[in-house]
Amino acid sequence: MKKTILGLTLAILFVTQAIFSQDSCSKYYPLVEGTTFQYTMYNKKGKSEGVTDYTITNVDNSGGETRATMSMKFADKKGKEVFTSDYTYTCTGKGIKIDYNSLLPEAMTSQFKDMEYEITGTDIELPNNLSVGQTLDDANVTMAISMAGVNMNIEVNMINRKVEKQENVTTPAGTFDCYVLYNDTQSKTMGATQTFPSRLWVSEGVGMVKQETYRKDGTLTNSMALTQLSK
Repeated sequence: MKKTILGLTLAILFVTQAIFSQDSCSKYYPLVEGTTFQYTMYNKKGKSEGVTDYTITNVDNSGGETRATMSMKFADKKGKEVFTSDYTYTCTGKGIKIDYNSLLPEAMTSQFKDMEYEITGTDIELPNNLSVGQTLDDANVTMAISMAGVNMNIEVNMINRKVEKQENVTTPAGTFDCYVLYNDTQSKTMGATQTFPSRLWVSEGVGMVKQETYRKDGTLTNSMALTQLSK
C-alpha cells in the first residue's frame, strides 16, 4: 500500500508540475474556473491502472496575483475512487508556482492524521519563457512526523530539471507540439532513498500532455497521458 501511494504521489508531482492555460498570466496553466482535464495512468505494459480527473474549482485575482484551486480525483482501473485532493497555483505573469503544501496527496497525509507532523518545502516553478537547454529550479517537499517520541521524515526532491527538446506527441486527446522536460525525482523514507527519472511533455495552451517515469537504467515503469480536455 505504501509503495502504491508513493507511486501515485510521484505521478501527481509530475502532473501538477505543468497543467495548461491560454490566459495572459501563464502559458501552461488553465486559470479558468470550470476547466476539466482527464489523465489515464498506464503500467509498463501499457495497460490502464486508473484515471485522474482535474477540475479548476476557484480562481481569485487580487494583489497582482492570480490564484487557482485545482481539485483532483483518482479512481483505480475498476472505477473505485482511491483519493481526492486540492492544489493551489499562484501566477504573477512570469510563470506559475505550485504550493508545496499541496504536493502530498490526502491518501498519504491521512495515514498520519492522529500524529503530529509538519510539511515544509520549495514550490515547483514553471516559467513562461521555456527554451531548449534551459535549466529549471529544483523543488522539494518534506513531511516531518512525530509519534510516540519517534521522529520520521518523508522527503521528495525534484532535481536536475531541464528542458530537453521540442517534439510532437499524440495521445487520445490529439496531437500536440510540446517541450520535453526532464527531472529526477528522489524520494527518501526512513533512511531508504529511491530515484526515478521522468519526462514531461508540455504544450502551450494545453499544459501537460504526457508523462513517463523510468528506473535508473531507463526502463519505463509507468506513464500518464491526456485523454480528455474541456475548456
